[in-house]
Amino acid sequence: MIFSERIKSMQFSPIRKLMPYANDAVLKGKKVFRLNIGQPDIETPELFFKSIANFKETVLKYTNSQGMDILIDSFIKYYKEWDINFEKDEILITNGGSEALLFAMMAICDIDDEIIIPEPFYTNYNGFSEAAGVKVVPFLTKAEDGFHLPKKEEILKKITPKTKAILISNPGNPTGVVYTYYEIRMLSDIAKERDIYLIADEVYREFIYDNLKYTSALYMTDILDRVILIDSISKRYSACGARIGLVASKNKELINQILKLCQSRLCVPTLEQVGAASLINTPKEYFSRVTKEYENRRNILYDNLSVIPGVICEKPTGAFYVIVKLPIEDAEHFSKWMLTDFEYDNKTVMVAPAEGFYATPSLGKNEIRISYCINSNELKEAMMILSKGLEKYKSIF
Repeated sequence: MIFSERIKSMQFSPIRKLMPYANDAVLKGKKVFRLNIGQPDIETPELFFKSIANFKETVLKYTNSQGMDILIDSFIKYYKEWDINFEKDEILITNGGSEALLFAMMAICDIDDEIIIPEPFYTNYNGFSEAAGVKVVPFLTKAEDGFHLPKKEEILKKITPKTKAILISNPGNPTGVVYTYYEIRMLSDIAKERDIYLIADEVYREFIYDNLKYTSALYMTDILDRVILIDSISKRYSACGARIGLVASKNKELINQILKLCQSRLCVPTLEQVGAASLINTPKEYFSRVTKEYENRRNILYDNLSVIPGVICEKPTGAFYVIVKLPIEDAEHFSKWMLTDFEYDNKTVMVAPAEGFYATPSLGKNEIRISYCINSNELKEAMMILSKGLEKYKSIF
């Protein structure tokens, strides 16, 4: 059979590609600590389920392609709490943040156009760009700099006549970086000077630690027509399975063009929208409690990684991920080996090889991404098992 060049050039997700080995390990009786994926273990607010249970319609009809009014209104209210003002015709509800980003790329880019992204970056950006026929042009951020942005001149070197946008994740997945006001200001200046868009993936805005301040791209009021916001309820409310996201912009004409893509896929599931609309009423204490919990897990993870011989990592300040450099040559081989050949007390650990979070060949080959979405006691145990596994692996290979 013949397959398209598009599909052949797409990579399997490094977050999920080792899943068959993890499943085999479980079938063999092992407990697998899954540090590969950002699947929160925090309970989804009960409001979500109550709203769906109280839904009384007897026919589950299509909804508006733009999204249900009650959900759009709830997002407008949510953003006001962050000093971000949207009108109804500036928001489109999508099937998760993933669809929002794909639609944004398709709306602003033609085939072989370019989007520049700081690497390492969320690995699925590669998949979305491949699907949209867009070329990812990376610029490197380094662990020794806390994965903060390089100087403006380094970014400008990457811009060509085909560049249509800069794409950032803030707070960052997979690095955990929180960009400063000055970094967001610099990117905004570049977008304005070079007549390109700034796509801001801000799904982790609640999860910022060490009393740092969050700066949205939408605070840059002089470039609002160039900012495309990507957002999702997945991490904020621990509702990954609901697949509710949005694309929003003060550029009403852009949103109107993206609506064509929304209409082509009809609508986002009704019940999930009903449940998501109620989440605006989640008490503020929920977020303070959850953020405090993740900050504690971050500290546990970093403290335990820091004492493993040869391991190098920077302390993340946001989201719930960290990039870890290991004292080995092939992190993917190690990650697979941990699932197929290693156990400690009949337990092992699943991590995500970091090479797939880079666009530049050979980068990240000895790195992994760890998600700290499991409880503190399990996280401590998982770090001990990872340390034992590294020690054993180095004695063999």
